[in-house]
Amino acid sequence: MSVQESTFHGFANPVDPTPAELRAWAYQPNSVPLSSMPPDWDLLVSGDRLVLTLFELAMDTTCPARRFALHCLYIYAADGIRTNFRAHPKRRFRKLVEQAERNGDELMKIWAHNGRVLLARPDLFAYRDWCEGGLVRENRRLG
Repeated sequence: MSVQESTFHGFANPVDPTPAELRAWAYQPNSVPLSSMPPDWDLLVSGDRLVLTLFELAMDTTCPARRFALHCLYIYAADGIRTNFRAHPKRRFRKLVEQAERNGDELMKIWAHNGRVLLARPDLFAYRDWCEGGLVRENRRLG
């Protein structure tokens, strides 16, 4: 039985979900609506512990919560870059960017491009774009 076929019954601790819980929720996001999650849940789950799961979900064009996962990747990238990689390892970020460039669809290639642009020009950070979903909603490349 795949994750998509199993029934998701909720998080043991929504503030600190496991990768398996996040993956199961992502394929049945209506089972626990985002509106019922703790405030700033997107910020809470956008860390190193879940970034590989978020990346996997964002790479899956069939994932119902793909845009949420992509939004979290934008938060992860901005958090790493803005803290000069004290918050997240630069090597991990670069590997994700390279993988998105090689194997991702257009949405993931745009994320990788925008990550590289912000890395080169941290002054282009805008909270609305990176942490409130602006770049995901507008699907635009930074210049």
